[in-house]
Amino acid sequence: MIPIIVLTIVFLLIAVRQIGNIKLQIWQIMLGGAIAVLIAGQISFTSAFNSINFDVIFFLFGMFVVGQALEESGFLEHLTFLIFKKSTSVNILVLTILFSMGIASTFLMNDTVAIIGTPIVLLIAKQNKINTKVLLLALAFGVTIGSVASPIGNPQNLIIAVNGGVKNSFNEFFQYLFIPTLINLFATFVVLKIFFNKDFACNVDFSKKVKDINNRLSLLSKISLTIIITLIFVKIIVVGFNLNFDFRLTYIALAASLPVLLFSEKRISLLKKVDWKTLIFFMSMFILMQSVWNTGIFQKEIYSEKFNLTSPTMIFAISVILSQFISNVPLVALYLPILLKLNVAESGMMALAAGSTIAGNLFILGAASNVIIIQNAERRTGDTLTFTDFAKVGIPLTILNLLVYFIYLKMFSV
Repeated sequence: MIPIIVLTIVFLLIAVRQIGNIKLQIWQIMLGGAIAVLIAGQISFTSAFNSINFDVIFFLFGMFVVGQALEESGFLEHLTFLIFKKSTSVNILVLTILFSMGIASTFLMNDTVAIIGTPIVLLIAKQNKINTKVLLLALAFGVTIGSVASPIGNPQNLIIAVNGGVKNSFNEFFQYLFIPTLINLFATFVVLKIFFNKDFACNVDFSKKVKDINNRLSLLSKISLTIIITLIFVKIIVVGFNLNFDFRLTYIALAASLPVLLFSEKRISLLKKVDWKTLIFFMSMFILMQSVWNTGIFQKEIYSEKFNLTSPTMIFAISVILSQFISNVPLVALYLPILLKLNVAESGMMALAAGSTIAGNLFILGAASNVIIIQNAERRTGDTLTFTDFAKVGIPLTILNLLVYFIYLKMFSV
């Protein structure tokens, strides 16, 4: 039970983020949890090392390099102007963030958009003196919801697409999840406006066009961005046609980072500014979650015959609840073989994709993209989202999101 106790303490500390007068960051808390289970002998150092998903670590590293280059070159400010120049009010601005970042997550993966999107919304908030929390929440919820509708929107969807017996993954995800995803993006706008109504009265001004930029880093950043978009389309072909070819998202991120790392004179400066703390967080999380997984407690509950594991209601409930404790990717890896064995309908697979992803809107630790956004914001400007900030909006929003997906999927249930 030691890993479960440690995990509980980690959750509580992330909720309060403080011990006495000592303020704690999320990465420090998770690192402490990993060290605790190692010292307690709940996981060996070899198992701890093997538990780290280096595909995720290298993917994040590559995207952090590209994101930092985009920002330092000034090209990110150009992108911000191009995307948001027609936003004349906070209403339009928030809708634009939700739908642009959400749709981008459908093809670029939610963590990618979280990395690139965070400095964008921070810049907008600073320039227009808007409550940063509104825009950070819009970004966090937008990338999570948007990623539901695609087999490459997030890692758990990719697992379902590849190993879940889904015949034509892009068609199936689009058929079952695209329309409710659009509905949920607009529903998020309504919920945010209810909670932050006063902040929607601010003025927004994008009339001042940014200066043209023509420097070496800007050119390299554009090349990196082109590589990402091109290889993502290759990935879509690989997944869509079920080609037997191991083309990982990690390769895309690392390939995109190479122009900057090889040819930029600022490579050392950029490497120093990479969000190493977030990488430490994820390595620590993998270790702690593996020790929790080794207890067998969650597996025992899922494999029990107390519940109808194939009903949409149970799939949603298990996905959302257990994703908060063992993360959504391990949850899908555990639950998927059970659903396959029970010959669940394709709508059940889509319920697993939607539930395990929308779990990220409940609490901060429900999605990796949430942590990326918060850590990135704290590192850049000191702005943050507390556990309470996130949960007070996330809990009712998650219930609403699940209801929308449930009703829509129910129409396709066999």
